[in-house]
Amino acid sequence: MKLAIIFGGSSYEHEISIVSAITLKGILKTIEPIFIFVDSSRDFYLIDKDNMKSKFFSSREYLKKGKKLSIIKGGFETKGLLKSKPIDFDVALNLIHGRDGEDGKMASILEFFDIKYIGPRVEASVLSYNKLYTKWLAKHLGIQTIDYITIKKGEEDFKIPFNYPIIIKPIRLGSSIGVSVVEDESKLNYALDVAFEFDDEVLVEPFIEGIKEYNLAGCYTTEWKLSILEEPKKDNFLDFETKYLDFSRDGKIEEANVANSVKDAIEGAFKKIYFPLFKGAIIRCDFFVKDREVYLNEINPIPGSMANYLFDNFEDILKEIATNLHKEKNININYLYINNIQSAKGKV
Repeated sequence: MKLAIIFGGSSYEHEISIVSAITLKGILKTIEPIFIFVDSSRDFYLIDKDNMKSKFFSSREYLKKGKKLSIIKGGFETKGLLKSKPIDFDVALNLIHGRDGEDGKMASILEFFDIKYIGPRVEASVLSYNKLYTKWLAKHLGIQTIDYITIKKGEEDFKIPFNYPIIIKPIRLGSSIGVSVVEDESKLNYALDVAFEFDDEVLVEPFIEGIKEYNLAGCYTTEWKLSILEEPKKDNFLDFETKYLDFSRDGKIEEANVANSVKDAIEGAFKKIYFPLFKGAIIRCDFFVKDREVYLNEINPIPGSMANYLFDNFEDILKEIATNLHKEKNININYLYINNIQSAKGKV
């Protein structure tokens, strides 16, 4: 199988996406990857596998050695003086983290140009990219979340209804960027200023001491494909470095030691969230557990390095989901309504 990995994008998580793509290059053995880079100007470039190194992008060498692509019906092509050459691949993988990839833009483009792809569809992207919408989705599904309020940039008459410490998060940003744990009121304004650098609205939650966090990844093809349950190592919260600078984990991740009832509850919540909204995507959900009660923390519709390290058979899952993708219904446009109107006018 030839897999076109689309990565980069105009996003605060641009570099994380590059790291994810480089990581997949190292782990794919039976799948042939084709790398399509989206730079900060939202231009597409075909990148040779041998050039998949972080410096190739940070030095902007891709502008000289990458082949600029155009998006066409069914795929991508390079344009020459005399003819164009289509890029040969079986299915694409949306690996753009944050804006462009997880907010629905790339899903819309791929759907519009009828390109087969692994990744969240438009509705799933919109609901998971915005942390407030994720809370609403969880409530609709009967899944608990941590209490919260939202604060808009410039809003002055807000009140914090929680005891300190609290946690502040930009609403439309992942990767723990702009996230702060605020120990007391004297540090609140600074933390808000940091978060508002990245978004115009923030989410405020109580920081709960001793709460456990667990990650579960998976998808549905013709049956459920769930990863092991991971308990990430962290201090106060899972910061940027902890989450993303160890993508190429060589050591095996051990299954979290939890009661069967808790594991069943987490898996049940994951399945409610995933099906049918996220069909066609491999996602990771992060959960909190307190006194054996399960709470959804967030949905990662395009997890770092596709959470490959949580699966024993990651490539097999990629192949299986590639052959069980959601496809938009074909709408037959026959102009019957317009023709009827024209016929009626002709009789007047």
